[in-house]
Amino acid sequence: MDLERMKALLTALQEARFAGLRSVSYDGKTVTYGSDAELAAAIRDLESRIATASATPRRRRWGTVATKGL
Repeated sequence: MDLERMKALLTALQEARFAGLRSVSYDGKTVTYGSDAELAAAIRDLESRIATASATPRRRRWGTVATKGL
């Protein structure tokens, strides 16, 4: 799933949760969550996937250190 689609799905999940709904329709499909906790878990999972997909790789810095042995 690409990043833009994940963000759109996250928006749909958040709007449903804030409206007090447990059913979300997206791309012609409807998903009904059993409880608010399940919906919250789906939102957390999607947020972590978005964070992973949009993270930039960490750069490593290399340097030389010299001492006189004192």
